[in-house]
Amino acid sequence: MNRLETLFGLKGEATVRYLDGEFQLVSPGEFVRCAVTGKPISLDDLRYWSVEHQEAYASSQISYNRFLELQSRKG
Repeated sequence: MNRLETLFGLKGEATVRYLDGEFQLVSPGEFVRCAVTGKPISLDDLRYWSVEHQEAYASSQISYNRFLELQSRKG
């Protein structure tokens, strides 16, 4: 635990396993990062992710754009 965590109770970034319709906390934290923007996403606000790519997304639009990007790489 670093000094900031001690002073402010910050827990930092969580490690998450993304499943169908839910996610599993692998290591504790308060947020994950959007795979596209790098923006922190509170675990309470986490709604969009890819099970196949094990990535979190900050919004539905970002999730959709990432889906299209990954699909174009396959074809």
